[in-house]
Amino acid sequence: MFKKLLLATAATALLAGAASAADLPRRAAPPVFVPVPVFTWTGAYFGINAGYGFDASSNSDRYNLPASSVLNSYGTSGVLVLNNSDNHEGFVGGGQVGYNYQFTPGSGVVVGIEADAQYTDFGNKSRTVTGTFTPNGGPAQNQAVRIAGNEMNFFGTVRGRLGYAFDRVLFYGTGGFAYGDGATGGDDFRTGYTAGGGIEYALPTDSFFNFFKSSAVTLKVEGLYVNLDQENGRGSRSVYNPRTDVLSLSSTARETEFAVVRAGLNYKFGSY
Repeated sequence: MFKKLLLATAATALLAGAASAADLPRRAAPPVFVPVPVFTWTGAYFGINAGYGFDASSNSDRYNLPASSVLNSYGTSGVLVLNNSDNHEGFVGGGQVGYNYQFTPGSGVVVGIEADAQYTDFGNKSRTVTGTFTPNGGPAQNQAVRIAGNEMNFFGTVRGRLGYAFDRVLFYGTGGFAYGDGATGGDDFRTGYTAGGGIEYALPTDSFFNFFKSSAVTLKVEGLYVNLDQENGRGSRSVYNPRTDVLSLSSTARETEFAVVRAGLNYKFGSY
């Protein structure tokens, strides 16, 4: 009987201890710290762009007009000088590929290289240009001439980039090699140089415009100055079409200069 009493007492004590232990608060495991990745501009990318080009030349073209020219009211030969007769203005658009390397992720110096190819809608319309006609033996006079557009179909660049990033914002300068077709008919291939700069922004993952839902979509706005080598000299001649009242000009050798302002979108491989 005494043994049974001891066993019953021990069982009761164990049950009470278990119940008390169950009432004690449980210790949760400490949270696991996951560091937020630091954005870096390092990586290859490709994208598209579109913008507008503006003529930036200060060329003066000279044309020897015979006495029989309908543009000559003096009855004698003379020289017609047209200032800024180029027509490098219109839509530009194309694509680009490149690679950036950032020395310090987050904020720091970024270097890179980029190549692009552009379609241009330059010089496909005739326009009126004011020039100066000086007849032999007579005073100079202002002369308004309607001239045909000098067409240019494409250009491209291969450029280095150097900039500084403030996290997802990159300010950069750029410059290098440029190429394009001839402006006097579009059948010459010419080379030259380009220089400019811009700003680029990497969209956050949760941005409405980040349709890839990653940290790899960037938007940029940049400006470029392009200078292509002289065209092949073709002599100075003019052909006037009385039905259209348009003067088609073929000028001596000269450089082609224009500026481009464009916006672009890039997809960068590797989110961070």
